[in-house]
Amino acid sequence: MAHFPKPAEGSWTEHHKIDKSPLSYADSITPEHYELERDAIFRRTWLNVGRVEQLPRKGSYFTKELDAARTSIVVVRGMDGEVRAFHNVCRHRGNKLVWNDYPREETSGICRQFTCKYHAWRYDLEGKLTFVQQEGEFFDLDKSDYGLVGVQAEVWEGFIFVNLDSENRTPLREYLGKYGKGIEGYPFDKLTQVHKYRAEIGSNWKLFIDAFAEFYHAPILHAGQYMPEEAQKIKKYGYEAIAYDIDGPHGMVSSWGGIAPPHDQKMVKPIERALRSGLFGPWDAPDIGLDEWPPAVNPARHPHWGMDSFVFFPNFMLLIWRPNWVLTYHYWPTSYNTHIFEGTAYFVPPKNAFQRLQQELAVVSFKEYGLQDGNTLEATQTMLESRTVTEFPLNDQEVLLRHLHNTANRYVRDHQREQSPAPAASATS
Repeated sequence: MAHFPKPAEGSWTEHHKIDKSPLSYADSITPEHYELERDAIFRRTWLNVGRVEQLPRKGSYFTKELDAARTSIVVVRGMDGEVRAFHNVCRHRGNKLVWNDYPREETSGICRQFTCKYHAWRYDLEGKLTFVQQEGEFFDLDKSDYGLVGVQAEVWEGFIFVNLDSENRTPLREYLGKYGKGIEGYPFDKLTQVHKYRAEIGSNWKLFIDAFAEFYHAPILHAGQYMPEEAQKIKKYGYEAIAYDIDGPHGMVSSWGGIAPPHDQKMVKPIERALRSGLFGPWDAPDIGLDEWPPAVNPARHPHWGMDSFVFFPNFMLLIWRPNWVLTYHYWPTSYNTHIFEGTAYFVPPKNAFQRLQQELAVVSFKEYGLQDGNTLEATQTMLESRTVTEFPLNDQEVLLRHLHNTANRYVRDHQREQSPAPAASATS
């Protein structure tokens, strides 16, 4: 993968040939548009639903609620070791097949078969119907016709993706494009210390992706997170990334290491000096066996690089940090103005209490930043819905925001064209 060029046209937006006119947020404020997105985007693209570590043994499974796609799925490791996914529905009367006390809550576990709570129909881990209660009461029932409805599932670098479009012919690796190929080889499997956050956010799903795709807001919204001297310096000079890039529906931003030690320890909080950690992670990076970064990671090979944020359309962000840890963000829509945000931090397992505290500080720092963003976005949503203003100017640092909304709208338009009946042939004399 080639290093990012400095845009000769004068801006990243121009470099990537993206329209510079004000942006409308009409795609984020109506139930009607959201209903189109559910079918055009979330039922037709590859969605990351978990990692292989969630399926450590044959028979391990977990469920995932995909409200935007109008379904629930169960992901399982079969007795042959293969990872498969199925719609979480019994073929008898449509009951949700795998759940515990509360049908809308996700669950996980290990089993040899799935048994419906309603009438005890049973399915093996490959989805075959194996038992029907009082089978003789049915009329010419052929169990081979009533297996679980499968969902396309593929694994990339330990991340499990599904695609609900039965007509999809694009393999996952091809869909992930040059970023997926360029990240391959990063040792995600060594980062098995996991911390998760989940929050219900009162904003459109795209607005939260917007917040994490630019750093223009950081010196203002997050000023309280910095020491006064650091805050003043950042406010004065702002914050600009190293590079922005786009590949198909996806995007990425490569960022500096920030104003952090060992550059100037006076600029960070006392607890960060004591634990040698903070928002950018533990200062002492663990050995994960990398002699050099995969080509998509720090593609500019900048000596002061700090992290890369990959935005895999539609709703998966992967952040690779210089101190050898990883964050993932997921944005799961539940309506046109609400979504569930999931943040997951992955570290090399700590060897002692001090290393555990270093990781904990990084995680709670991320949580505080995330809460500030989420709170602001709920305020944004309310005023967008007022329709007082309908067009908004974006600067060059917000190039990935333009790309995200343009891409989402293109998926909707393409879907609408496919659904529209072909015009009747005109009569000829």
